[in-house]
Amino acid sequence: MTEKKHVLGLDIGGTKISSGLNDQGVIFERIVSKTPSEKSQEYILETIAEQISHYLSYEFSAIGIGIPGLVDPYRGVVYNLANIPSFQRVPLKDFLESRFNVPVVVNNDANCFTLGEYYFGAVNVYRHVVGITLGTGIGTGIIANSHLYTGFICGAGEWGGVPYLDKTFEDYCSSKFFQTEYRENSKRLAKKALERDKAAVNAFEKYGNHLGMLINRILYTYAPEAIVIGGSIRKAYPLFEKNMHKAIERFPYKAISENLKVFVSDLEDSAILGAISLVEEHKLQHQALSLPKNALL
Repeated sequence: MTEKKHVLGLDIGGTKISSGLNDQGVIFERIVSKTPSEKSQEYILETIAEQISHYLSYEFSAIGIGIPGLVDPYRGVVYNLANIPSFQRVPLKDFLESRFNVPVVVNNDANCFTLGEYYFGAVNVYRHVVGITLGTGIGTGIIANSHLYTGFICGAGEWGGVPYLDKTFEDYCSSKFFQTEYRENSKRLAKKALERDKAAVNAFEKYGNHLGMLINRILYTYAPEAIVIGGSIRKAYPLFEKNMHKAIERFPYKAISENLKVFVSDLEDSAILGAISLVEEHKLQHQALSLPKNALL
């Protein structure tokens, strides 16, 4: 049994639960299990607890959790998870704290990705950062004045639902774009593009323009110094980088856009590292604050 006390991190998604401990930015004792997303709330909570139990010999001092959807980070209550139907109002923090007797901090998964990149990635030298995850959907996290900004119940930065053209940004900046417009998933289409298939190359050029337009909206709202891109589509970045930057060049306030740095994540475990970092971030932000009067009950 180790004497060192670690923080345990979990990334809970609709298809899998990933967990691990941090050793200077490297995750060890990783466990990945299937999320029983169609089961009852009680069954899923017990599944999470069972996975955490595998780490008891490490005497972890706290648990950080990232999960998709709306989260009250003060109470640790999870709301309205579309990909886990039974998770509509779940007191995740209270359940796990009573079971394991350690502090538990819960936040949105895109916020965790961004926080992980800020603590352990290339963007840690900037005060204002936005993280964008590109995959089945899109998610964004915000670092403002060197701290995670979440808004009320982690509702800040939900750009996927913002109207764009005839639909929303998620329809044009996630894998939905390739599936809807080209009847192909992004991975296979990227392979074709690398083989110089004209239609596939054109698809990623259009995608880059849409993503650049999303970034311009973010510049209007948050004026970040840096943006870090994650998610599965980031691996095709060379295919859409040029057109993305062309769109950003159309942003009218050049003092902002010309100083913007765009990074592609090269961290393997941003979400777990971010979940672990939640514990320290929570201490820094909330150690002198009382529960907000308008917190949901």
